[in-house]
Amino acid sequence: MEKLFLVRHGQSLWNLENRFTGWKDIDITEAGIEEAKKAGLALKGERIDIAFTSALIRAQHTLSIILDEIGNPNIPIVKDKALNERSYGNLEGLNKAETALKYGDEQVHTWRRSYDVVPPGGESLKDTYNRVIPYFESQIRPLLKKGENVLIVAHGNSLRALIMYLEHLSPEEILEREIATGFPLTYVFDEKFHVSRKVG
Repeated sequence: MEKLFLVRHGQSLWNLENRFTGWKDIDITEAGIEEAKKAGLALKGERIDIAFTSALIRAQHTLSIILDEIGNPNIPIVKDKALNERSYGNLEGLNKAETALKYGDEQVHTWRRSYDVVPPGGESLKDTYNRVIPYFESQIRPLLKKGENVLIVAHGNSLRALIMYLEHLSPEEILEREIATGFPLTYVFDEKFHVSRKVG
């Protein structure tokens, strides 16, 4: 049975500072490094044949630490912007609390937690879904079908889109799902390459 492991990158500097990060290339903090190490320890003993990550340093750095921890730093790694975090456009770099004061709590909540509302100059979760899922189907599912176990280290919203797809969740259900930093989720596939069970 093939396995797909999903990990959200460790805490980034802008996570710590409560800023909209999106496509800004911000690295992880010391706490994020520790989260990545814990994720690696949790995955130790699992067979991982190939890893995918985004074009952003916080995911790539997290992946590097995980692979060092599991003692397998030389597996193939594919980096692609299709797995990038959702773009927050003009909001990127802004403090979330200050943005709420400027635009109102309700408007900021709508930008962050609606499925198809686009923040100024950015992407909705639906937009993110529409780039992540075709990439998964064309680049990752074929590897699972070949019997390979795959690790994806990415971001809260790109992983949220993939989880929505794998678990057949509605927009309302996925928007309630929180994805912890540095905590592996494991999906086991059956002989028809459907998710048979989830761990974590």
